[in-house]
Amino acid sequence: MILKHVALTCSSEKNSDRLCQHLLGLEKEEPKTLDISLAKAIFKVDTELLMINYRGESVHFEIFITGQPVKQDDPISHVCLAVKDLKAFLEKSHKLQMEIIQVPKGDRTLTFMRDDDGHLFEIK
Repeated sequence: MILKHVALTCSSEKNSDRLCQHLLGLEKEEPKTLDISLAKAIFKVDTELLMINYRGESVHFEIFITGQPVKQDDPISHVCLAVKDLKAFLEKSHKLQMEIIQVPKGDRTLTFMRDDDGHLFEIK
């Protein structure tokens, strides 16, 4: 298993830049927008989200700008994992009664898994 990225929320782009660029020394990529339909399907939030990727040699943070104070029970924060066999991973998750969320996006499907404590994992 390989950790692909860690997604966090920040209340502003300024705060995000302070953490990722200034403190961690990561390269900032061009911000993108996650449309309302995807935000609602994946994270159950009814708003468009600004998303900024910050990368280093072996680290990748995906920061969602909320424009609001960050809540500890934030439904957007998640960890992305790369697995060798997605089908086997999903079968095992299903047997353990983990919630599986699959959302079509163009010609592919985004796959997420939520554990018993409500932690969200994107699975690739």
